Amino acid sequence: MTTALGVVAAKSPLAEIFKALKIAEFNPKGEPVSKFLKSLCAHPGVDCYDLLSALTGKNCCLNASTVDLFLKNEPQPTSTKNMMHLAQIVRDRRLAKYNYGNSGFNVMHYGEAAPPVYNLSNIPRDLPIFISYGGRDALSDTGDVQMLLDSLKLHDVSRLSVQFIKDYAHADFIMGVNAKDVVYSQVLSFFTKLLK
Repeated sequence: MTTALGVVAAKSPLAEIFKALKIAEFNPKGEPVSKFLKSLCAHPGVDCYDLLSALTGKNCCLNASTVDLFLKNEPQPTSTKNMMHLAQIVRDRRLAKYNYGNSGFNVMHYGEAAPPVYNLSNIPRDLPIFISYGGRDALSDTGDVQMLLDSLKLHDVSRLSVQFIKDYAHADFIMGVNAKDVVYSQVLSFFTKLLK
């Protein structure tokens, strides 16, 4: 993750504080998260003037009305545990299972003191996979995608499609004005071809 806002958020203990206070829901529109976000925006190198770009990267293909509609409904709440897990992955730079913060709990869940790393080579080699990623995406940056692709190097090439869109950032995939033609038509084509 290359977004300064995301990295600062992942390094903060907010999710752990929520858990300690028994706040199960991490609601981006709620007052505690809103206050937290304001404190993050005060960090050097974090520019929250354009909050969407600060988090997702410089999007190329959005229009104001689509963004306004999106922000009326998003982001949705998630569990505090989910946010803690994301922060652990960013902090530890490992794609591992959730760390319960207690070796006893980890042993109870995983049979070992530390959470195991996800073994992506266990993905069935014939599973159809379509991966589309952007050169400006600050959440799923190209380095992370390359690590994923390296773990899929033995995948059946007829069941794997990779699309790189140089100018796309994270939100472009969801609401880019050209996403239907650039991304979604490619996804449908890939899976339709597999059905024949």
